[in-house]
Amino acid sequence: MKAYYDRRAPEYDDWWLGEGLFADRDRPGWDEERSQLAVVLADLPPLRTLDVACGTGFLTRHLRGEVVGLDASERMLELARAQAAGATVVQGDALSLPFDAGAFDRVFTSYFYCHLEEGNRERFLAEARRVGSELVVVASIRREDDLPVRWDDRLLKDGSRWTVYKRVFEGADLAHELGGEILFKGRWFVVVRA
Repeated sequence: MKAYYDRRAPEYDDWWLGEGLFADRDRPGWDEERSQLAVVLADLPPLRTLDVACGTGFLTRHLRGEVVGLDASERMLELARAQAAGATVVQGDALSLPFDAGAFDRVFTSYFYCHLEEGNRERFLAEARRVGSELVVVASIRREDDLPVRWDDRLLKDGSRWTVYKRVFEGADLAHELGGEILFKGRWFVVVRA
């Protein structure tokens, strides 16, 4: 997975922005909902926050307080340093977080939890609960034609193809799984706090 995200780093934000290989996707209301998501994140109380699998920092930049972004991909972190300049970024393993117990008030992650198979979900949740007292997860909403669990074929601009595990949620199922509450649910995104 690290190799995939290293290669995808320069084009990762194209997905968020509807550019590049995503320019022809029909996503009604996407831009407006992405803006709503940014407001929901900016409205979270400022806390010492760890953003796990922060990627390019696209959402990290909306988090307030003392923010540390962690990612396994150095290429992603290079972009995060510029995009989320107020955050400290660290290379590390999301399933073995390099921080002391209780080091953070909040652990945040977006579009990482949905790529974890069962055993790794349990490992991540144990690590998140070890280092932080609150967990906030951003994930994809399940569309009518979506399978809840699947293996996606992903194409990058360089022509390489990758197979990626993906889960999507209806909202209540993610809240139940995490033992939390839905902070935001739209057509495209769900945010759960536990």
